[in-house]
Amino acid sequence: MELPKQVQDKLAQFQGLQNQLQFMALQKQQLMLQATDIDGALTELEKVTNEKLYKTAGPLMIEANKKDISAELKEKKETSEARIALLEKQEKKLAEKLEELGKELQAMLKGPSVPKAG
Repeated sequence: MELPKQVQDKLAQFQGLQNQLQFMALQKQQLMLQATDIDGALTELEKVTNEKLYKTAGPLMIEANKKDISAELKEKKETSEARIALLEKQEKKLAEKLEELGKELQAMLKGPSVPKAG
């Protein structure tokens, strides 16, 4: 039995939303790992007594002072946390939309039953 076009369209939309939700979850996980790495770097930076340090810039190692590196890391952490918060809001809206669409699909599929040929 072939599904009506309207149901097929809703199913395609549902699957698209599921894929978006998975992609967002992956992005959020990567940002959380990045924030954790930055926390570790900041912790290690506090232990260092030298004011002159080196940081990587692509394939180069550049001399920088501890204060600048610390400020840069803190800014990156704030940016990551802001992006995580934004993704969480988007994720919540998308999950609600997905749930609503799932209910619509269930209602469409339960619709008037068609007698089976037999």
